[in-house]
Amino acid sequence: MLSTLFSTRRLRKAIIPTMANVTPSPWHLAWRTLRHNPLAMLSLALLIIMALWCVVGPYWSPWQNDATDALMVNKAPGAAHWLGTDFLGRDVYTRLLLAGRISLMIGLMTMLLSVALGYLLGALAGYRGGITDKLLMRLADLVMTIPSLPLLIVAGAMLSELDFSAESRVYMVVIMLSLLEWPKLARLVRGQILSLRERDFMLATQVLGLSSRRRLFRHLLPNTVPLLIVMATMGVANAILTESALSYLGLGVVPPTPSWGNMMDAANSLIDFQRRPWLWMPPGIAIFLTVIAINVLGDGLRDALDPKMKPGLK
Repeated sequence: MLSTLFSTRRLRKAIIPTMANVTPSPWHLAWRTLRHNPLAMLSLALLIIMALWCVVGPYWSPWQNDATDALMVNKAPGAAHWLGTDFLGRDVYTRLLLAGRISLMIGLMTMLLSVALGYLLGALAGYRGGITDKLLMRLADLVMTIPSLPLLIVAGAMLSELDFSAESRVYMVVIMLSLLEWPKLARLVRGQILSLRERDFMLATQVLGLSSRRRLFRHLLPNTVPLLIVMATMGVANAILTESALSYLGLGVVPPTPSWGNMMDAANSLIDFQRRPWLWMPPGIAIFLTVIAINVLGDGLRDALDPKMKPGLK
């Protein structure tokens, strides 16, 4: 009897490490699911190629961003200028890549800042509850009731009156967009925290006497990372679209700093729109492809990271 018990225990000790090595981690399962989504993988490859193209491409171009040529004003695409020239004789291809740097940087920086602010405030509201939850959520409700685009237009007009430099306008646009985006993520994270803290594994951490810090950072917040990744992906697309709209209206990134939005603003007449499509079509196509790729990738990440979307659990 005892020998059987000991042999069973030894067998169990031998099997458990083997099962731990064989069973893939949740991140490995998510990556495996994502790899079997051709549209998501195509979008990921497109975004990587576009980012590398915008970073490395200008170094291979023979034209500088601010190099003007009075003899090459508004020239159609050709061998010398692949995407033509603008009203100052600048190479549109080079400016498109440099504008991609600015637009993608604004999208990423806005996402990081809004995620950091929204994630921390939402987690604090959901975990602490009480008066902290009420104050933070009422602040989020107040921000969400303000129409975003009119507020951004007013803020952009104020920046123009205060005569900020073109370089500093980029960072001011990031701050403006972040202050309007954080409430959406904060409310979602709060709801997730409220749901998770009543689960059995969180009740077990309370019974075991774990500290609040360990319960929050080791057991509660890691379970909200899938939601965070999906929302962060969508936030990049929203920031790029909003920045493009502001720059098109002359209230975002201003020349000589290029962005996809203010490049489209160069075609601000009917003649440019009809006869010089190389001025507005390349940045418009770049915005379209980038936003579509980010949204498709975000849907793929949601399907891969959400356990309810697994084939066996539908």
